[in-house]
Amino acid sequence: MAKQLIGRKKEQAILKELLTTGESEFVALYGRRRVGKTFLVETVYKKEIVFALTGLNKTGKHLQLENFTNALNEKLARTAQIPTTPGSWLKAFDILKHYLEGVKGKQKRVIFIDELPWLATSNSGFLSALENFWNSWASKRTDIILLVCGSAASWMISNIVRNKGGLHNRITRRIRLLPFNLHETERYLKSRNIKLERYDVLQLYMAMGGIPHYLKEVRRGQSAAQVIDEVCFSKDGLLRDEFENLYGGLFNKPKRYTDVIKILAKKPKGLTRNELMKAAKLTSGGTTTKIFDSLEESGFIIRYLPVGSNLKLALYKLSDPYSAFYLKFIANSRASGTGTWLKKMTTPSWRTWSGFAFECLCLAHTEQIKKALGVDKIYTEESAWRAAGTSGKAGAQIDLVIERGDNVINVCEIKFSEMPFTIHKKYANELKHKLQTFKTHTKSRKTLFLTMITTYGLTENQYSNSLIQQSLDMPVLFEQ
Repeated sequence: MAKQLIGRKKEQAILKELLTTGESEFVALYGRRRVGKTFLVETVYKKEIVFALTGLNKTGKHLQLENFTNALNEKLARTAQIPTTPGSWLKAFDILKHYLEGVKGKQKRVIFIDELPWLATSNSGFLSALENFWNSWASKRTDIILLVCGSAASWMISNIVRNKGGLHNRITRRIRLLPFNLHETERYLKSRNIKLERYDVLQLYMAMGGIPHYLKEVRRGQSAAQVIDEVCFSKDGLLRDEFENLYGGLFNKPKRYTDVIKILAKKPKGLTRNELMKAAKLTSGGTTTKIFDSLEESGFIIRYLPVGSNLKLALYKLSDPYSAFYLKFIANSRASGTGTWLKKMTTPSWRTWSGFAFECLCLAHTEQIKKALGVDKIYTEESAWRAAGTSGKAGAQIDLVIERGDNVINVCEIKFSEMPFTIHKKYANELKHKLQTFKTHTKSRKTLFLTMITTYGLTENQYSNSLIQQSLDMPVLFEQ
């Protein structure tokens, strides 16, 4: 059975549109490892790809050129094959140009270069040759789509999208491929004939995120707990050692990046830039900015600007579910093997983690939340918010604030539970305190709508009726 391309409607539309333009196109596609970039391109451009090259990791120029030669020879007739490996990328692209000129057909010809950062290493001459290929030949035609792809998002943006040399302003389309949302995750599992209740899909997402390569490990007939147990804790489980591979494959000197991730994993409510730099022992400057920007562009962390705050008080939070799960339960864990997760998920530690993981998941699905609130057509700004305590007064933390252009602010409380959530008197007083503290600190005159986002909704009682303006539950998060 052929693999289905799930979701990616916006990206598919862009790629298909490029086939109809009357000019050559230079496309930069990027997104974290395992997110499905290659599958997207190969599926949409199945008939149009006339040459594809994938860079080799941590390999010298000669082997990369040898790989290029092998890839091109697969496309050439035996009598026309390249007898020797070219000595430079300039020569390699010249050979490629002559091959492309001989390809017959009226449709556009797609040249797909995957894992570009691995090819364009220091002193390789690859980028200069690519610039020459595009500027002197491909851009002057009307039938070429040059699509370059990479997992290192920051590298792709710095060296391709924002290139200050010969490729400056040459990119015609830029596509960032994100992990699946819950709707796409559910569809993906169903396409593999895996039938799970939404609570179970939620559990998988909180541990793995929406990474297609990870979700391929889900087997029919297994519960979410069994899947997590096998994939994350068994000796040969894919995600048991994925953390180091993930960051090591994306960044040079990955420890500087994982140090930031580990700090944020211990501070789920977030840290300001200065707090994060101090904790990670980083100094202000270009290197620190690069680390933070790289992690943000790759989707591992997210930055929020709290209501009424300046940029210096922006909060950084860990947003990658797998990294958070790994650092909480897999790293440095003495327990492993069959049954490990089934034991861990009965502990208080699991309940605490579930709350933070569900909050992270909701923050990644703000578009679905806004749609359910009926404000998706209204201008909004989303953020997290916190206020430090003062002498005699407790501080306050709000999970999600949706500031709207119609003079309303949705103050969202996010609660994970295995049954309908009940607001008792003590928690009701906490909610009142949060609202009052928010008003006092932000000096906002907008109407505040206290909004609850839970897994199974609210138990109706005097507190839910008097305090909560809107209540959303799990199905909302699975909307398209």
